[in-house]
Amino acid sequence: MMWYLATAVEAIIGPVETAVLLYFCLINICYTGLLTAAVFEMRRMRNEAIGINDHIVVGSRLAPTISILAPAYNEEATITASVQSLLTLDYPNLEVVVIADGCKDATIAVLTQDFALVEVHRAYSPRVHTKGVVALYRSLRHANLVVVDKLNGGKADALNVGLNLASGDLVCAIDADTLIERGALVRLVRPMMIDPDVVATGGTIRPVNAVETRNGRVLDVTVPRTLLAGVQVVEYLRAFLLGRLGLNRLGGNLIISGAFGLFRRGPMLESGGWLHDTVGEDMELVVRLRRLGYERGTASKVVFVPDPTAWTEVPESWGVLGRQRDRWHRGLTDTLWRHRRLIGNPYYGAMGLVVFPYFVLVELLAPIVEALGLVILAASLAVGLIDRTFALLYFALAIGIGLILSVATLLLDQASFMRYRRPGDLAWLVWWSIAENLGFRQMTVYWRLRGLVKYMRGRSDWGAMTRKGFATKTPVTPAARAAPPRAS
Repeated sequence: MMWYLATAVEAIIGPVETAVLLYFCLINICYTGLLTAAVFEMRRMRNEAIGINDHIVVGSRLAPTISILAPAYNEEATITASVQSLLTLDYPNLEVVVIADGCKDATIAVLTQDFALVEVHRAYSPRVHTKGVVALYRSLRHANLVVVDKLNGGKADALNVGLNLASGDLVCAIDADTLIERGALVRLVRPMMIDPDVVATGGTIRPVNAVETRNGRVLDVTVPRTLLAGVQVVEYLRAFLLGRLGLNRLGGNLIISGAFGLFRRGPMLESGGWLHDTVGEDMELVVRLRRLGYERGTASKVVFVPDPTAWTEVPESWGVLGRQRDRWHRGLTDTLWRHRRLIGNPYYGAMGLVVFPYFVLVELLAPIVEALGLVILAASLAVGLIDRTFALLYFALAIGIGLILSVATLLLDQASFMRYRRPGDLAWLVWWSIAENLGFRQMTVYWRLRGLVKYMRGRSDWGAMTRKGFATKTPVTPAARAAPPRAS
């Protein structure tokens, strides 16, 4: 009976197993190619930066004005530190626009107390349709700080309100819980000043968990000692320094992190801003800007710049992390489906022939194939098609290749930036690279599959994203909680 069962299983899974193995080879060839491209791209960008005095460049009359858009929803734990860091960025022509998206907590009260807000009356003529604006505030202490209180409409709607109100030539979209390094904007704007065909740039995002901060500034960088935060440090480095840096050289990026991206305001307004009906508004916007650039003969390049850094709090709860990852995969799926005509289309150059197919074959399909591989491996072991030794060797090979890519990325980061300076930090990063494969990776496969199922069911919810905060804020007094002062 077992022989017949084994024969039946082999007939069914044999071809599938071959396809999975071929995919395994393909995906690792892609990752190796990305790593190679990333190394050459890092070398090129660092050589270009030699001898450039960024402060002289942005201090010239040609330096474009930048409006930072910081949407906030119930961010009272982190909003003060974030705004303080934005106001002290090293950039001469800077406007900070904080958009409170129907907050139910004390976000507006905290801002009022800490930045002396007063309501102002200003004409608001939106070029991009949004939910209504309740009130506009200016700071008595910082002339370049604008705070908007609006009806809740989601992150995309909040960003569009900021886009309508911004006065800068460029807009920098961030998350309100993000800390940007002081010189980051100077380096992020450089490609746009050099090349008018660059429509957007993005920097590196690093987890702020376990990092010492004060007044919105990073003081001391340490690798987290907890599993979820530690593994995400490795994940983020691999995604940015291997993935996005490599794609710079192979056809450009399709995504800029919603936590830190710089855009030309004109093309943003012409394209209609951020979409409301997707949970992947950051990626969808970049793909749309690039596609319209090709079709209209306007700016279409998107450049990842590795040295400007923003720090953000990453989830340390399995539930919150799971909701984040399934939302990310829903956003990816939605964007690729909306712009499916790009795949393999030579009209869009390397974006259509290389980058878009990569996102479909590697980023979108990876959790499906990986889950299928695990099922096939378990079924083959159960009926004796393969022995345990072979299964262990296959599993070890998969982990080994992933570990090599992760360690190579860590070495690239250390050789280029040396963010983690303690003697034991690199050892902790290698340990988290190993630990990532022992349960965490399998959970991300599950979360991404769950995101696919939710997308097919039409789910577009974000899910609760609780945060601990990265700074000790001043207690909010009852008077400050009541209401901001009104303009006479």
